[in-house]
Amino acid sequence: MMIRRFDNGYGLLEKDPKWMDQIMKRFRSILHRHSVPRWGMFTLDTIAVYCTFVLAHVLRFNPFYSSFDLYLAMKQGIFAMVVYSMYGLLFKSYSGLIRHTTIKDIFNVLISTTAALLTLCIVSLITRFTIENRDYTLPLSVIAIHYVCITVLLFFVRMGIKMFYELISNTFGKKQNVLIFGAGSMGVIVMDVIESDKKNRYRITGFLDNNKRLQGKEINGIPVYHPKLVDRDFLVKHNVWTLIFAIKKIPPDEKKDIIRHAVELGMEVLDIPDVDRWLGGQMNLVQFRKVKLLDLLGREPIQLNRKLLKEGLDDKVILVTGAAGSIGSEIVRQLSRFSPKKVIMVDQAETPMFHLQNELREMVGLPPMKGIMADVTCLEKMERIFTEENPEIVYHAAAYKHVPLLEDNPHEAFRVNVGAVRILSSLAMKYGVKKFVMVSSDKAVNPTNVMGATKRVCEMVVQDSARRQKGETQFVITRFGNVLGSSGSVIPMFTRQIEMGGPVTVTHPEITRYFMTIPEACELVLEAGFMGKGGEIFVFDMGEPIKIVDLARQMIRLSGLEPGKDILIEITGLRPGEKLYEELLADEENTIPTHHPKIKIARVGGVAHDNFRGMIEEKLSRLYTLSRQGVVDMLEQIVPEYRSSNKEYNGESRKYIKREQDETQPSGNPD
Repeated sequence: MMIRRFDNGYGLLEKDPKWMDQIMKRFRSILHRHSVPRWGMFTLDTIAVYCTFVLAHVLRFNPFYSSFDLYLAMKQGIFAMVVYSMYGLLFKSYSGLIRHTTIKDIFNVLISTTAALLTLCIVSLITRFTIENRDYTLPLSVIAIHYVCITVLLFFVRMGIKMFYELISNTFGKKQNVLIFGAGSMGVIVMDVIESDKKNRYRITGFLDNNKRLQGKEINGIPVYHPKLVDRDFLVKHNVWTLIFAIKKIPPDEKKDIIRHAVELGMEVLDIPDVDRWLGGQMNLVQFRKVKLLDLLGREPIQLNRKLLKEGLDDKVILVTGAAGSIGSEIVRQLSRFSPKKVIMVDQAETPMFHLQNELREMVGLPPMKGIMADVTCLEKMERIFTEENPEIVYHAAAYKHVPLLEDNPHEAFRVNVGAVRILSSLAMKYGVKKFVMVSSDKAVNPTNVMGATKRVCEMVVQDSARRQKGETQFVITRFGNVLGSSGSVIPMFTRQIEMGGPVTVTHPEITRYFMTIPEACELVLEAGFMGKGGEIFVFDMGEPIKIVDLARQMIRLSGLEPGKDILIEITGLRPGEKLYEELLADEENTIPTHHPKIKIARVGGVAHDNFRGMIEEKLSRLYTLSRQGVVDMLEQIVPEYRSSNKEYNGESRKYIKREQDETQPSGNPD
C-alpha cells in the first residue's frame, strides 16, 4: 500500500473536533453553493444610500434643534436614492460577487458614488437659482457627509464579507501550506491565482528568492526567504511540503538543482505553464503540473537550423522505417512541422501503427501521410515500396533493441538489424535516394552485447555503402544513448513498478546511462541528416551520464513516496550483455566538432574489407545453420572490438540476487 506524503508531510494541520468539522463543512458548502443575487445586492445598496442620507442630515443638523426637519430629510433622501441607483445601474457597482471582491469592484463603487455626488451638487446649485421650492435644494454639506458615509459603508461591507469568507475558508478548510519559488512578477501572479480561487487546497506560507533586495521583506503580508534557509527543519517547523516554481527565465541547470534539492527534501514540486499556454490569457490553477523527470535533466533547449531543414525536407518524399516505434513516430511528428511532399510510414507492428495514424488524423495542416504494413527484411516488399513511392530521403529507425531479449535470440538480432540495413542501403543506391539516415546506438561503441554488436555491423554496412557510392546517395549514421520514455525502457518500467507499490528493480548500484528526450533525439537526427558529405557517424551530446540508482530515487520521490521507506529498491545483478557504463566517443580526442554544438563526428575507422557486403550476405544466407554461440563468434569476427560478456550463458533462467534495500546502497537499471 502506497502512503502519500504530500497532503500531510511531517505533521498535518491539527484536525478540528469532529462535530465542529461537520458544522463548518456544512456551512462552507452553503457558502459555496449560494450567494446574494444581483438584485438583492442592488436593493441593499439602495436602502443603504437612503439610510445614510438621513443619517447625514442628523449629523449636519442636530435633531434637537427646531431647524431640523425629519420629513424634509426623508424626502430629499428619496431623491438622493434615485440618483445613486441610476449610477449604480450604469456602472454595475452591485454586480460583483461580494465574497470575491476585487479592486475593480471597489473602483466601480467609487466611480458610482462620485458621479452621484457631482450630480447632486450640480442639481442643488441649479435649483437654488431657478425654482422657489427648495425641497430638492440639498445642502452641500449634507451631500458631502453622505458621500463619505456611503462610500466608506459600501467599501467596508464588501471587504468585511470577503474577509469573513476567507477566514471561514482558511481557518476551517483543509489547506496545504506551500512555498512559491520566485518573488518577482510571476510569483505575484501565482499568489493572486491561488488567493482568488477559494476552492483551492493551498495556503501560501512564504516566497523563496535569490534576490537579496527582496529577502526579509513581505509581499502582501507573506515573507520572502533566502532559498538556502530551506532544509528539513524549516519544512517541519512551517509544515510546508509543496513548492510552486514560478520563474520562467532561468538557466535549465539552475532550475534542475533547485527542483532536485526540493525533491530530495521530500517536497512536491509544481511548475506553472508558459505564458502562451494560459487559458484565455489567464493563468489557471488547474494548469499547475507536477514536475517531470525531464525537469531534473536540466538540458538546454535545442536550437535547430530550420532554414537548412526546410530546404532539405520541403517538397520531398520521405520514407521512415520503424515509423510506429518510439523514435520513428517522433521523426514523423517532427517532419509534420515542415512541408514534405509525402511521408511514407513503414512498420510491421499493426496496433502501434493504428494508434499513430489515429493521432495524425487529429492534427491539422499535415502533409500527406501514408502508412504501409511491411517487414523491412522482406526484399520484395521493400522494393515494391521503393518503386511505387520513389522516396528521396530515408530515415531508418526500424530495429530490435532490447538487450536481454536479443542476448537470448542472436539469430533474430542479426537477421533483422543487419539484414534490414543491407536491403535498404542497397535499394537506396539502386533507386537514387538522395539521403539515407540510419539511427544507431551508443551500445555500438565497444559492444559487450549482441544488440550493440549488430548495431555496429549496421554502421559498417552503411559506411561501406558510402565508400562504394559515388555521390548519388549520402549515407549518414546518427548515434545516441537512451531516450526517456521509449517503449520497454527503464522509465516506463520504473513507473509501472512504483504504481504497483514496488519494489523497483535495478541491476547494479553503480550502473550509469546517458539520457535525452525523444523529441530532442529526433530533432538532432533530422539536422545531422543534412551535415557532412556522407559516411560520417554523428554523435550527439547526451550531457552527463546519470546513475540509474539516482534515477530510481528521483522517480519514487516525484511520485510522492520515500525510497527505502514507502518503496523498496532491489539489486538484481547485471543482466547478460549489460555494461556498467555506456560510451559515446564524445570526447575531444575521438570526435570532430560540427557547426551544431550538440552534434560531433566520431573518429571511427571505416571498413577495410573490399567485399564486406558480399561477406554480410553470405553470413545472412547461412545464419540459421549456426548455433547461438556460432552467431556470437561470427559477430566477434566481424566486429573486432566486440567481446561477449556472456559466452557461457546456457539459456537457463537467471537467478536474481535480491536483498533488502537501505538508504546507503540503492541501484540502477539500463535502457
